[in-house]
Amino acid sequence: MPSRSNTRAAQGSGTIRQRKDGRWEARYTLGYNPSGKQIRRSIYGATEKEVRRKLTAVTSDIDNGIYIEPSKLTVSQWLDIWTAEYLGEVKPRTVESYTAACRLYLKPELGRVKLSALSTHTIQTAINKYYRDKGLSPKTVKNAHGVLHKAMQQAVEIGYLRFNPANSIRLPRIEKKEIQPLDDDKIAAFLEAIQGHKWEAVFLTTIFTGMRQGEVLGLTWPCIDFQRGTILIDRQLQRNHTDNKGKYEFISPKNDKSRRISPAPSVVAALKKERRRQAEMQLQAGSLWEDSNLVFTNEFGRNLSVQSVYKEYKKLVAEIGIPTARFHDLRHTYAVSALQSGDDVKTVQETLGHHTAAFTLDVYGHVTDRMKQESAARMEAYIQRVKKGSKNL
Repeated sequence: MPSRSNTRAAQGSGTIRQRKDGRWEARYTLGYNPSGKQIRRSIYGATEKEVRRKLTAVTSDIDNGIYIEPSKLTVSQWLDIWTAEYLGEVKPRTVESYTAACRLYLKPELGRVKLSALSTHTIQTAINKYYRDKGLSPKTVKNAHGVLHKAMQQAVEIGYLRFNPANSIRLPRIEKKEIQPLDDDKIAAFLEAIQGHKWEAVFLTTIFTGMRQGEVLGLTWPCIDFQRGTILIDRQLQRNHTDNKGKYEFISPKNDKSRRISPAPSVVAALKKERRRQAEMQLQAGSLWEDSNLVFTNEFGRNLSVQSVYKEYKKLVAEIGIPTARFHDLRHTYAVSALQSGDDVKTVQETLGHHTAAFTLDVYGHVTDRMKQESAARMEAYIQRVKKGSKNL
């Protein structure tokens, strides 16, 4: 079609023309600047029909007071702004994971796209590529999408976008991994292996309270009530990887909710023993002792390294024949043991610090199913005893 330079009235405020390069352009008035001069903007498209449709939508939004001017930022630029300026209330480890997801997954596939042009279909194509072509796990893909969704939602809230293009994305199905708690024999072997170890109380507290590693290593003496036999979990110790020095710092517990637990008396006894051992270390260290108030420390009163504790744990479990056991499996071990011992799901949920009992059931549902079967077997035995007793009357 030959190029036309004439202009025509559009439906609504604006004009449409075909450019010399063949594309169609619609110009509209956005408003007026302080000097009274019109603020003009352009929309482009491959056909007159496409441009007319865009122009009608824009002028309608302007008339209704809901128009948002397209941002000139790219997705990459916005992600940099978002991670730097809008994560002030997020925990350091979470900031680290968000930043890594942006760098490794989001920017390479979507970074060059204009923020205002990012569509749901474009995101879906990237999600499919992560999973099908790059072989990322469904969980990694889900996490990357979650980061993108949060970043785009912030762009919506400050007016860069009208809606979140990361909505309505189809994610790959996540196959739930079976947890690997220690059974009774392995628990007995583990307890024997840690006996006399310098960090025996660390491992004992973890396996019989279900506390997370950061919660155990961040436990302070004021949080332990020896008279009532309770532990207040209101913080955790976490290494700040965003800090070049990698300093440890206290942060709030997961879900930002403190909880008070009542551990078994043997755990309380182990903590009392640890307090006496720490007092001896303090005498030996003298002026070199750092009064951190932490329950578990090195010989100078400083916090224990997460990596050092993990390495010692791996050595111990290798000795008893389960080298693949993770430190987090101690938490699973507590949960399964508590349920099998007769604790109700709500109690276990509150002790573990899960957000809901439904989540606890989702993770440990197989245990409760087995408990139901055992309950049915006990009821059947009872029924048979009753029937047998009635026949003897």
